[in-house]
Amino acid sequence: MKNIRLVILDSETVTRGDVSLDGITALADSSVFGYTPNEKVAEAIGDADAVICNKCLITQEVFDKCPNLKYIGLFATGYNNVDLAAASRRGAVVCNVPAYSTNAVAQHTFALILDYYNKVAEYKKTVADGDWVNYKLFSYFYIPTTEIAGLTLGIIGYGDIGRKTAEIARAFGMNVVTYTRSPQKVTDGTRVCTLEELLSISDTVSLHCPLTPENGKMINTETLALMKPNALLVNTARGGLIDEQALAEALNDGRLGGARLDTLTYEPMREDCPLRGAKNCAITPHIAWAPIETRVRLLEKVAENLKAWINGEPINVVNK
Repeated sequence: MKNIRLVILDSETVTRGDVSLDGITALADSSVFGYTPNEKVAEAIGDADAVICNKCLITQEVFDKCPNLKYIGLFATGYNNVDLAAASRRGAVVCNVPAYSTNAVAQHTFALILDYYNKVAEYKKTVADGDWVNYKLFSYFYIPTTEIAGLTLGIIGYGDIGRKTAEIARAFGMNVVTYTRSPQKVTDGTRVCTLEELLSISDTVSLHCPLTPENGKMINTETLALMKPNALLVNTARGGLIDEQALAEALNDGRLGGARLDTLTYEPMREDCPLRGAKNCAITPHIAWAPIETRVRLLEKVAENLKAWINGEPINVVNK
């Protein structure tokens, strides 16, 4: 094969110099952009043969303007930013990185769950404010905390991350139920429910499914109404799974106990995001996948994907 021209569109989404891209850039004649706005994607790619990106949109228009483009590699598992049909029509291969962030995302999911039930941030603030210094007894517990043993965790989506989250939940003594589009793959004894049943019986609901046209805003006014009024909603999957206005209203009206979110519909967060300032809502900036060990693993897999395509034997292809 001829010398491959590669463009990396958004390297700053995976490294700020703390992990190396050398394993990828050594495979091709590479141009690296830290950030590329979507309106500049086609210009940045130009006549390149291959592109690697995280969230940049690779659309029909991009393929039309970049006729040499035959490989789209992703710094991610999700691939809803790529027009797969357009890629297939052009004979281009789209490759993702499955399962690289399973441990990290499950870990962050429980960081969010424990943040809600143990109130560590709230107590940290009271101590910093001097409340303990000025208290007459050895402890104070006016912010209620909750044991999670015996509570029910409802997991929506039971892929690698959902299963890992269930494993951790059981270690804490939680009951686990799931709703999944592939119930036949649930082989660990976890109870499979309808979505409606899961929402109604769960103390915590955690989203671990991909975003598809069919499940966009699956958490909405109607489905939120099925949840317990003191329940917790956790999302470390995709923001578009939630109708954010409906969630904000449920939180502010006291119809839901709380929300802990790592993803939003629009990222970075917009000023007018309805969840800004919502009651009992804590948001982290899409970092569940981002421990340094996880990103090293990701870049190794991205390099493996690119090398396999260069050798004519592509792997992790999502537009077969």
